Amino acid sequence: MDRVIEKKTNTPKRIAILVGVAAVLVLILYNLLFAEHTSRLNVDSERVTLGSVKEGVFQEFIAIDGSVEPLKTFYLDIAEGGRVEQIYTEDGQTVEVGDTILKLSNTTLQIDFMTRESQLYDLMNERQNSEITMKQDLIRKENELAEIEYNLAQAKRTYERNKMLIAEKVIPQEEFQASQDEYNYLTKRKTLAERSVKQDAQLMNDRLRQLDLSISRMSANIDMARHTLDNLYITAPISGQLSTLKAEVGESKGAGENIGQIDNLSGYKVSANIDQHYISRVYEGLTGSFDFNGKTHEVKITKVFPEVQNNTFKVDMEFVGEAPEGIRRGQTLQLKLNLNDGGKAVLVPRGGFYQSTGGNWVFVVDESGDFATKRNIKLGRQNPNHYEVLDGLQPGEKVVLSSYDSYGDIDRLELK
Repeated sequence: MDRVIEKKTNTPKRIAILVGVAAVLVLILYNLLFAEHTSRLNVDSERVTLGSVKEGVFQEFIAIDGSVEPLKTFYLDIAEGGRVEQIYTEDGQTVEVGDTILKLSNTTLQIDFMTRESQLYDLMNERQNSEITMKQDLIRKENELAEIEYNLAQAKRTYERNKMLIAEKVIPQEEFQASQDEYNYLTKRKTLAERSVKQDAQLMNDRLRQLDLSISRMSANIDMARHTLDNLYITAPISGQLSTLKAEVGESKGAGENIGQIDNLSGYKVSANIDQHYISRVYEGLTGSFDFNGKTHEVKITKVFPEVQNNTFKVDMEFVGEAPEGIRRGQTLQLKLNLNDGGKAVLVPRGGFYQSTGGNWVFVVDESGDFATKRNIKLGRQNPNHYEVLDGLQPGEKVVLSSYDSYGDIDRLELK
């Protein structure tokens, strides 16, 4: 009789498979819970730059280049054009106020001046001749008036005598009437002669006054023309050193053309161009500093030019105290311009890491110095030397400052 054989469920093969699966699950679970997943990179410690986080005064400043210039400069611009006839002072020489630098010639201006002078002489002669003629006419009329007055006096005596004689009927009526008519006629002539003399005197005064005004105006024009000729002599308006003289004998110069400048050597200033990004933060009174001959010197902004050219604006600065000994016109100074008064802050040195991280994270070195781990931070203001740390770093910690471009997504640097 046949017997049913029961099939075995836990065969050695099946048990082996189950053990293998369990082992794999245990390994996966261990990696998920206990294994370290950070990516690491071995780095030669001598090829990275480390810096220490510290607490100090954060002075926000910018580095700019300044040029030493004379405190005062007078630009020589030609008022009247002409041809350079003679040069009296060479470029680079020291001049005093009023010294003649060069002479220009301008035939047109010279002819115009001589024409005006001739017109003035003609007008003065006309005035003199007019005065002589009018005075002679006035004298003639005054003589006529004197003769009329003389005849009138005689006619008056005759008329008054005949008036008495006619009353006594000593003379005929016709003789009396004739003396009366003569007296009345001469009386009217005297009145007209006096009026004529008075009018001629007034006309003479008015005419002479007009001629005097014309002469005065013509004299003023002559003075202006003479001043114009004087402008052909270029003289020094201030004492100083003549520089950048641009003139040669025989060369033609136009009105308004610059031919050089005179530098006042009594002091110096510093001129600098600053990026327009800072135009709202730069104002008169800001101070800066620079190193010269082993010493630190201070400057102060005295004038800000608001006009922006080539993305920069210009400022003038003066030295605080005496100018450094040995400084010369045209020298370039490397200035540190302070944008605030400074204050306490946590600082980290500037480095190439900022270009890679934007200041959002940094590698912080462990106290052992064997490795550096990635940490999120927050940076604020910056100057050419430091960043201001707002969060994520403490004084005394060390960070990797050099560039992170070759680290990719690495979370930990092993410093070997």
